[in-house]
Amino acid sequence: MSQQPDLFASKEPQTLIDEDGTAVLYPQWLSVARRASLFADLQSSLKWEQTHLQMYGKRVPIPRLNAWYGDPSSRYSYSGAYFTPRPWTPALQGLRDDLSTVVGTAFNSVLANLYRTGRDSVAWHSDNEPELGPEPTIASLSLGADRVFVFRHIKSRRQVRMTLQDGDLLVMAGQLQRYWQHQLPKVAGLGEARINLTYRRVLA
Repeated sequence: MSQQPDLFASKEPQTLIDEDGTAVLYPQWLSVARRASLFADLQSSLKWEQTHLQMYGKRVPIPRLNAWYGDPSSRYSYSGAYFTPRPWTPALQGLRDDLSTVVGTAFNSVLANLYRTGRDSVAWHSDNEPELGPEPTIASLSLGADRVFVFRHIKSRRQVRMTLQDGDLLVMAGQLQRYWQHQLPKVAGLGEARINLTYRRVLA
């Protein structure tokens, strides 16, 4: 990977969780120049959709837009929603290659989420679908508006709270998805958008 100075930042990673899995934050992993152009590109070019989940016997729209891209074999499902990947865009594939080198995982797919305002959110959940395997490594890149992100241990109920900023990279690995849940709560009055890219490896 060619980490040119105008594309990547150089802040030291921070270990947020090292119990029952790991969560490591790379603050402002992308430079200001690259993340600004990337946000504009992704917001306008990705095929954003309104997904419905099956909850309590009803089809309920999720409070955000999303899009699934990746290798043809990386089909994915959760809560009654099924995703067939669209072909990689140049921007998403370039990030995939960079992240695979940094993290040491051969990612084959990415779930993109667009939080249009502070009213969009994601409830408590774990990324523990069988397609991801027992100890998935997930690289989560934040672009746009700052948003609070919270981890919660499923047994002790201990919480780890942080603010994910524009260009931050959060890497979750080991048994984290088995023992921890996470959420992105609503923020009253926030009118700015956020894009989150979660790179994954879906097993065949």
